[in-house]
Amino acid sequence: MKRLLAYVVILLACFGVFALPPVGGVPVTASDGQTTFRVTNGRGRIVSVADSLGMDSVEVSLLTCSPGTEAYQLYGHTALRVKDCPRRADLVFNYGVFDFRVSHFVWRFILGECDYWVDCFPYSYFVEDYGNRGSSVTEQVLDLTAEEKLRLYVGLVQNTQPENKTYRYNFLTNNCTTKARDMIERAVEGRLVYEEADEHVTYRQLLHHCTQAYPWSEQGNDILLGADCDTLLSDRAAQFLPEQLMRYLETAQIYDSLNNRRPLIRETRVLLEARPQANAERRKGYVARLATPTGISAVLLLLFLFIILVEYRTQRMWWVIDALSMTLQGIAGTLLCFMFFFSLHPTMDSNWQVWVFNPLPLLFMPWVVRCAIKGKVCLYHYFNMLWLTLFLVFSLWIPQDFSTMTLPLALALLLRSVSYYLHYIQK
Repeated sequence: MKRLLAYVVILLACFGVFALPPVGGVPVTASDGQTTFRVTNGRGRIVSVADSLGMDSVEVSLLTCSPGTEAYQLYGHTALRVKDCPRRADLVFNYGVFDFRVSHFVWRFILGECDYWVDCFPYSYFVEDYGNRGSSVTEQVLDLTAEEKLRLYVGLVQNTQPENKTYRYNFLTNNCTTKARDMIERAVEGRLVYEEADEHVTYRQLLHHCTQAYPWSEQGNDILLGADCDTLLSDRAAQFLPEQLMRYLETAQIYDSLNNRRPLIRETRVLLEARPQANAERRKGYVARLATPTGISAVLLLLFLFIILVEYRTQRMWWVIDALSMTLQGIAGTLLCFMFFFSLHPTMDSNWQVWVFNPLPLLFMPWVVRCAIKGKVCLYHYFNMLWLTLFLVFSLWIPQDFSTMTLPLALALLLRSVSYYLHYIQK
């Protein structure tokens, strides 16, 4: 039933598209490199673009939606709106459409091989959806000429065709926001110049701004994203987030061939005000504060210190602790190394945290446990001491902002090996 409803919505959206002036012919590249459009009337005669289609009455704008509370909503959303009051057409072109029910969606997303697509549907559906989420919707009306509006409109319609609608999604460089920006840039006749930021930031800093109230999402990003995520971004690269693009477009200028300029944005409107949204991670109290990744890693460090103290007093080593900690460390390391070597997502292959989280503990765990049960010296602990000590020392110079969990957990694992070393020394 849901699939049938989705088909009906798409079908209605398609009728909405063609309620706008019909576009005949194909795009033609002129000798000066500019893209023009050959448009014909009902008798097949080439006519003036602006006069025949009345694009002066069409309003094109960028819609920016504030973040929601679901994991995939934390970064906001961007879409393009085409509004033609005389023809009673009001459409949204959305490059952020995906379907969890697609075969192997999660697996393909992890590998960086996930496809999104662009769809067109009535504006009323779009604004109702984001209104129900409690998100704000800000509209920036683009100050485009009739020819530029037509160029943008034709490009959007062409992108919704079955053979063009899908694209390979990349959450940092090719997403719903960057696709909308690219369409605007292609439509503008001349150069679109953005005002330079006063201070350049990194991908990680911008992502932290979106996830600051969601510590588990924030730490999940920090564990998976590597050192390339901590390089300073150009103004263009920083536009991958909806609110960032909205900020840059507000002061953007269009320069024509004679170097005359005009602002890209004619008017900014708030179509929907944000409503307070429930956030389970904004609970208060000591328990809630500890139930964060940072709090849990600190508790684990204290727990390891307590266990080491008890073992020192009793002169007995608890091999169960080794079996559990090395298994969890190895599982986390297997996932991290898989992303490091096989994921096509950017910045994954520059992650220095594989120094701590890798599959080796999982492989050596049976040997460590067997030695502990028999009371024999295990060379793994000497190697682990050296390995983790080097990481903690060189972490001061590694150009990556680690997850706040990484250093406490690395220290806990180091102390575990130190306790074995001291235990063997006393024998």
